[in-house]
Amino acid sequence: MFLKPMMATVVALGLALPAMAQEREFRLGLITPPVHVWNKEVDAMSETLKERSDGRFSITAFPSGQLGNESAMLQQLQTGALDMAWLTTAELTFRVPDMAALHAPFLVDNIEDAARVLRSDEAREILDTLPAATGTVGVCYAMIGMRQMVLRENIDSAADLAGKRIRITPAPAISTFFEMFGAAPAPMPLPAIYDSLANGQIDGLDMDYESIINFRYYEHAPHILETNHHMFGMVALISAPVWATLSEEDRALISEVTQMHCDRTIDRFVTEEDKKLASLREVAGIQITEDVGQDFFGDIVERWDAEWGAKTSYVARLRELVASF
Repeated sequence: MFLKPMMATVVALGLALPAMAQEREFRLGLITPPVHVWNKEVDAMSETLKERSDGRFSITAFPSGQLGNESAMLQQLQTGALDMAWLTTAELTFRVPDMAALHAPFLVDNIEDAARVLRSDEAREILDTLPAATGTVGVCYAMIGMRQMVLRENIDSAADLAGKRIRITPAPAISTFFEMFGAAPAPMPLPAIYDSLANGQIDGLDMDYESIINFRYYEHAPHILETNHHMFGMVALISAPVWATLSEEDRALISEVTQMHCDRTIDRFVTEEDKKLASLREVAGIQITEDVGQDFFGDIVERWDAEWGAKTSYVARLRELVASF
């Protein structure tokens, strides 16, 4: 009479025990190239995870958008076809409007305060909405530095940007910022930017120092305005279907290791931001206008906050947080 229940228990144990000890190679997608800080930290994260799991876990990175753009990778995460990804906060704003607050113009004055925002309780609260909104688990934030204006021609005022075609990372909140001073935001993937600058299809871009240097955009856009107009974050994501297959112990281990390397990524950008600016100053032909700041754009903050503050309370909450620093 008890044979079937006992057999069921044996089968269950037989399936569960190997699962606990099985090796697993996680596939992780990024849009950034192998030379980028994110990719280097992912490689380091794989080594840490392998060591901490006694060789059971490792990560194989797919850089440079090999698995598609960020939207495509997010869809793959939702189905479990992709295990992990490091995606920009910009991509997530399409599904999580609260995350748009992290792209508020001139939210912070410097990269140190940007790091404090990304490590805040307020920012982590936004991650809590990701499983329901995106089918992913947001483990932690990292960053890619502050955004600057990179232009083919020099300008003297924000009014000179009217009608200029400026490449942006696709995100409604970022588009709003550029549209408010009359520019024409032009979303396009990273690999298309250099040639678009070279042939004059775009007049400039908003970009961080890391990518300006890595992709040598200054060769066709030698005028850089040090605006620090918004911070640019990243979220380390794990597929919710994949997450559901992991034990509590393995979830804790992966979360701890991922957090460690998110923190290292943030620390690297904070430490190296001034060095990257200094290295650009040494490149022949580059003209850098430093300390441009918020005043250059007039009442842009008030207008942007009025529009996006009506969509998410986190605009006001993050402004209040930064004011307390």
